[in-house]
Amino acid sequence: MSKTVILTGLRANGEFHLGNYLGAILPVVQLQKQHAGEYQVNMFVPDLHSIVTPVEHGTLYQQSIDNLKVFVAAGLDIANQDTYIYRQSRVPAHSELAWILDCFTYFGELNRMTQFKDKSAQLTDDKTQSESSISAGLFNYPVLMAADILLYGAEYIPVGEDQRQHIELTRDVAIRMNNRFGDMFVVPHEWSKQLEFTKLDKGVRIRSLRNPEKKMSKSVEDPAGTIMLSDLPEEAVKKVSSATTDSLGSINYDWGKQPGVTNLLQILALLRDVSQNEVNEQWKGKTNYGELKDAVAEAVKACLSEIQGKLSKVNDQEILVKLEEDEVKMNQIANQTLSDVQKKIGLRP
Repeated sequence: MSKTVILTGLRANGEFHLGNYLGAILPVVQLQKQHAGEYQVNMFVPDLHSIVTPVEHGTLYQQSIDNLKVFVAAGLDIANQDTYIYRQSRVPAHSELAWILDCFTYFGELNRMTQFKDKSAQLTDDKTQSESSISAGLFNYPVLMAADILLYGAEYIPVGEDQRQHIELTRDVAIRMNNRFGDMFVVPHEWSKQLEFTKLDKGVRIRSLRNPEKKMSKSVEDPAGTIMLSDLPEEAVKKVSSATTDSLGSINYDWGKQPGVTNLLQILALLRDVSQNEVNEQWKGKTNYGELKDAVAEAVKACLSEIQGKLSKVNDQEILVKLEEDEVKMNQIANQTLSDVQKKIGLRP
């Protein structure tokens, strides 16, 4: 690959919500538009990652296709010659390289991953699993993610703050193996450069409307606090109107003291595509929380109406044809990387 690779993907274990759209989907679409012809964009479906926690296996395949359609509806140009879409499970090198990386990743490193602890706690709190049945796949998730990145020499991986540790682990393992076996992997950029590239001073993390201490999640876990992209616009308006704020009576951007209000300000800035500072200054010191909710509700309603209208026009067959074409190309690239790694660690002559 002659162009610098941007790699990203979202788990296909459920439909997308507003947090996914604002924090992960739109940034990828914007990066593609800004860097058309300059970078290669690998937009993959991490369906193997999807099964590390309980899922509806009967709908997983179609959900993968449906989620790709959302990216297309949001503006991702899959006809762009520098953009590739592919399913992780259709490129076996992901799994094989993950095992090799596992053997050079330390247990203590994985044991420090906060996302594993958070997701494990969430599963046990919801009583869907006992602690003894948390999958090894969930524990090893960051290593498979490292394989996703290193197979293609990806330098930029636009992800949220909750994935920061995984990027750092990928760098550590790649550097460790390069030091031992010679130049083997392209090392992705450190976190500060990742944020600089995406032009965000921190990872976007949309919070639950009802519990702003936690991020927005699947509706089955937090139905009142989560706006699904499939929600009727009128339903979304009701959720925004019922959003948790506080009793301070003054609108300020302050995650520590006013997380609910700050979350609304963040959503408004992203939906209006203006700077956070501009929105903050517009609302700073105002006392009418209802007025702020109305503004956010109007922006959310317009967003859902637009994305749902575009989604209905996406052609499934075009996506399937593109997937199959790109999966052939990605297998060629991934297999070459895997072969080189196998030779350097002594698995091949």
